[in-house]
Amino acid sequence: MAIAKTETIWMNGRMVAWDDARVHIMTHAMHYASAVFEGIRAYDSEAGPAVFRLDEHLERLMFSARVYRMEVPFTPKQLHDVCVELVNVNRLGDCYVRPLIYRGYENIGVNPFGNPIEVAIAAYPWGQYLGPDALSKGVAVKISSWQRMAPNTLPAMAKSSANYMNSQLSKMEAIVDGYAEAISLDTSGYVSEGSGQNVFAVIKGEVLTPPVHNSLLAGITRSTILTLARELGYPVREATLPREMLYAAEELFFTGTAVEVSPIGSIDRITVGNGGRGPVTKALQDAFFAAVRGQNPKHRDWLTPCRAAAPAGNAAAPGVSAAAVPAARRA
Repeated sequence: MAIAKTETIWMNGRMVAWDDARVHIMTHAMHYASAVFEGIRAYDSEAGPAVFRLDEHLERLMFSARVYRMEVPFTPKQLHDVCVELVNVNRLGDCYVRPLIYRGYENIGVNPFGNPIEVAIAAYPWGQYLGPDALSKGVAVKISSWQRMAPNTLPAMAKSSANYMNSQLSKMEAIVDGYAEAISLDTSGYVSEGSGQNVFAVIKGEVLTPPVHNSLLAGITRSTILTLARELGYPVREATLPREMLYAAEELFFTGTAVEVSPIGSIDRITVGNGGRGPVTKALQDAFFAAVRGQNPKHRDWLTPCRAAAPAGNAAAPGVSAAAVPAARRA
């Protein structure tokens, strides 16, 4: 999905022009995938744009960095303020916010210590990840031949760039085979997740999703849907799912920041339910979009408003003194 350029990206304490946001070819992350990131959405509403569950995303970002022994030179509060400022500076409504923490340019070799920890955040418009009809009509999905990582190989709960090499194999295989997306199994043969999405099944009226020990990312949209499903009165359970239970489901759907709540119309060319969006998926979609657009008073605390602010130009981001940023880390 093509990226629509915006004016500025935040890098290591400064706003820089989009086309000037560059790294050296010998950056450690380029060679060893030594990076962690987040995908966050902001949604427009009558009160203006607001970032959805921003602090939870940044908490997971910091957790991912901690797993990989990255000492981040900015606080969560500073990064919070930068995300809000970027939406304002770039005059965005509905948009995607992408923070990235990575090991920069100093040393080469598998040992990452000694390389500076760099931080960048971009914000830009982004539409429906699986296509314009995905939310209403659903998508065709296959079970991937590529399994998810085994426990104690790569940490699935950390949102690291390295994990997404596994995801790319599944995604490419699906596209070449004529599907929109793939679902991977874990090394025990149980349902794990999509290439970048969590999986939900509706079976006999119960809303089910695999637990985190099935080698999956604990998605923030996943958590949102678990909460909303309970509030709507559906029985909800985290359950280890063998592959064949997907074929028995009345409804299947993906959740994630990129896909939001997207129905699955078929799995391995076996039609799911009516082949489109089922009633439970529709109810959860409606509840989700009401929450992200500020129409559910109970969950306004999930939203961080982005109030209008004067463009920062090349000034340091809120709460970050440019003078305090080491010269090697300045854009």
